[in-house]
Amino acid sequence: MSELVTGEAVALELRPAKLPSRVLALLVDMVVAWSVYLAVTLGLLAATASLDDAAAAAVAVATFVLVLVGVPIAVETLSHGRSLGKLACGLRVVRDDGGPIRFRHALVRGAIGVVEILMTFGVVACIASLVSARGRRLGDVFAGTLVVRERVPAARTGYVPAPPPWLAGRFSELDLSAVPDGLWLAIRQYLTRMGQLDPQVSWGMAERLASDLAARTGAPAPEGVPPAAFLAAVVHERQTRETQRAFGGGGAPGAWDGAPDSYAAPASRDSAGRWAAPGATGGEAPPPPASAGPAPDAAAGPERPATGFVPPA
Repeated sequence: MSELVTGEAVALELRPAKLPSRVLALLVDMVVAWSVYLAVTLGLLAATASLDDAAAAAVAVATFVLVLVGVPIAVETLSHGRSLGKLACGLRVVRDDGGPIRFRHALVRGAIGVVEILMTFGVVACIASLVSARGRRLGDVFAGTLVVRERVPAARTGYVPAPPPWLAGRFSELDLSAVPDGLWLAIRQYLTRMGQLDPQVSWGMAERLASDLAARTGAPAPEGVPPAAFLAAVVHERQTRETQRAFGGGGAPGAWDGAPDSYAAPASRDSAGRWAAPGATGGEAPPPPASAGPAPDAAAGPERPATGFVPPA
């Protein structure tokens, strides 16, 4: 397994696809592409039988470029890196930082693929993948992409811990539209692995990510809130909004308590439309007790286990 590192110094556990699975996915794509190309060519031959040789040659070249080059580029762009063969084999093309590819990435991969796949029957692509440490062909090197395994064992994937209950609903009015996908991915990877890091390193990384997130949203983290708890609360708010958009409904979805396949009691909303913790009467969750300091977890006793959002000792 190869780890990619984002600009926020968060390691991403992405598994580069091995050569056999990539070859199988390519074979599926090529069979489909050549079948479509032959069908279109036969149809055009019958429709352009009356044209002269120059016009027929121009139609043949245009058909080759559109079907065998243009269509794969369009499919890879619209599917965010999953062609039919990659979908069947559980693979996906991503950027070097783990984010989704754009049109320019698919265009470079498709243009170079004409030489290393179509014209050389995949020999150049296979040699480049064998030489590369992460199995990248020339198109991936020039486009800055990587083919990774999308299907991984569920037991090895971490989950994002839920924020402390007193932060539930505190960021319902926060504007998250300017936060890029790469930053979201970095925050999620940090939250799933913060328990494996040194406390001092984890605290410093959380502060940097929280600073980047605050700069994107235009609202700083509340005073006295640990940066890791702030990150978890904002991610939870984003998940809540995505759940509402996906499933609709006016009520608030249940709050994820951090354990797989389990949810806490659903929150409620006040007249201003803000989320409130269960049992709260106001628009915001009640603040932590004064005796607990800036984070209630710092004073967790034997009857209340800590959630991990505490400053290092």
